[in-house]
Amino acid sequence: MALTREAVERAMKVQEVIVRGLSGELTWLQVADILGRSPRSIRRMRWRFEQRGYDGLYDGRRVKPAPKRAPVAEVERILRLYRERYRGFNTRHFYQVARREQAVTLSYTFVKALLQRAGLVAKGRARGRHRRRREPRPCFGELLHLDGSVHPWLALDPTRKQTLIAVVDDATKQLLYGQLVAGGESVVAVMTALRAVLERYGLPMALYTDRARWATYTPTSGTNPDRSKLTQVGRALHRLGIEHILGYSPQARGRSERVNRTLQDRLVNELRVAGIHTVPGANRYLRERFLPAFNTEFGCTPTDPTPAFVPLGRCDLEQILCHEEERVVALDNTIRLDASCSSSPSTAGAGAVPASASSSAAISTATTPSGGAPAASATSPPAASPAP
Repeated sequence: MALTREAVERAMKVQEVIVRGLSGELTWLQVADILGRSPRSIRRMRWRFEQRGYDGLYDGRRVKPAPKRAPVAEVERILRLYRERYRGFNTRHFYQVARREQAVTLSYTFVKALLQRAGLVAKGRARGRHRRRREPRPCFGELLHLDGSVHPWLALDPTRKQTLIAVVDDATKQLLYGQLVAGGESVVAVMTALRAVLERYGLPMALYTDRARWATYTPTSGTNPDRSKLTQVGRALHRLGIEHILGYSPQARGRSERVNRTLQDRLVNELRVAGIHTVPGANRYLRERFLPAFNTEFGCTPTDPTPAFVPLGRCDLEQILCHEEERVVALDNTIRLDASCSSSPSTAGAGAVPASASSSAAISTATTPSGGAPAASATSPPAASPAP
């Protein structure tokens, strides 16, 4: 029978130790400790050596190479792919991309052990005990998380940082929206994200955010927010009937924070491998490739299959997701908003009265009726039916 070199060398080592045990030089407990076997296995090996001699010490599993062992060329290809193209990917991410784009068919366990033995990835530390996490909402669309993450997302342009606006569903863990913006978490970026989600899915029941300036008004640092004074985003959510929930710590926003950490680990590496160094190209990659793959990998089935999204109906998002301010009509029938002056078509403006002005793409001003009565907003949006 054909024997591998490793099998012969192991049999020679086992024979030497067994003979020293038979001669009394070593105790059988010492023999078991040297060979890394249990005392019961050592008794069996001693019996086989006494009955069949040297041939009884061969390990039957090492007589011939395993028929399912990985080809050497494939092992070298995997290591070369990681070194030259996917360096920096974690093991799970590399395995998914390699299976999808490089036709790797080996198991995840083998690839992980291979990268660890080659010193390309470190062995992960065992996680400690964690407090019990909050159970997710049962329905798709019952609670959405909106957050922005400032990070150098474009690895080929590391000197600049961009902000990723992400919207995650609490029940399914799906990423409903993802967009890179050059500035920070501005009102325009948040309104754009909300509009994209509302037009595609409908009205959710609640939105979970942090206490950023666009989300809530905080009088002084370290104090509770003043919920009686609504921001532009708070006014739009209130008019749409969407409950606005504020998080008071990163631990409270654990789900959105974990999504941001996963995106920083995966998206940066994928954009680098794809050779993308511009924000428009990154957003196109996000929409067409990254989001579908992310939702397939991390998405889960909600407990209740009935979605909680409510159709928009006749709700006019153009008049709700906008910048709205209250201004005073001057004696010359003009309204000032953001250093611009617009004239009112009214001719009888006897006094200064309050008026409302809204702006989305352009600024619209309210008119003052005759007689000096308080003016109603010319762009007053229709009230939306609140979500259940």
